[in-house]
Amino acid sequence: MLEFITHKTGDNPQLLVIWLHGLGADGHDFEPVVPHFAHPDKAIQFIFPHAPIQAVTINGGMKMRSWYDIKMMDIGKMPDEAGIRASEQKVLELIDSQLKAGFKSEQIVLAGFSQGGAIALHTSVRTQHKLAGVVALSCYLPIPEKLEQEQSGFNQKTPYFFGHGSFDPVVPFDLGKSSFETIKAAGYPASWHEYPLQHGVSMDEIEDIKQFVLKL
Repeated sequence: MLEFITHKTGDNPQLLVIWLHGLGADGHDFEPVVPHFAHPDKAIQFIFPHAPIQAVTINGGMKMRSWYDIKMMDIGKMPDEAGIRASEQKVLELIDSQLKAGFKSEQIVLAGFSQGGAIALHTSVRTQHKLAGVVALSCYLPIPEKLEQEQSGFNQKTPYFFGHGSFDPVVPFDLGKSSFETIKAAGYPASWHEYPLQHGVSMDEIEDIKQFVLKL
């Protein structure tokens, strides 16, 4: 199973946020956001998994933490479908472990940035667990042409938060927006939030995510 770091904003957490990092990072990448989610009325547990270490074609075959291989600069093309599906299974194993630990699936928020957000989106529409919410940051929906055929329908009423930088040079803004529109058109309650950023997350965005999560 995936190794991970865990943090809590308080005792007896009512929500569990599983937050997937981006390419080349690790679970420590988003640890600093945890204190910003502290709230007297709702304790939250965070799990930050580490992606497996594997070769990434676009980076000259260098080995790094990655949820799947990226083969070309146009990241929406030539998707590593086998790698995406392998990471989907790893995330589902992690969710199952947390269900055994006492959480209900309706308490789980699946979040991710960049590659991690792509896996969060891909997994959320296929899982047979009803989730509390989905947070998709600076990312896109991989293999969108298979959404209609493969979606489980379990999260058709689950709120989706999409956040994207207007000047993102890594995951193009238009790719992120079209992924949001695909999810929205498929009947999921999704909201779109854009920020004057490149490929990253701002404090304004963290505050918006906090408000989204606290309402779940």
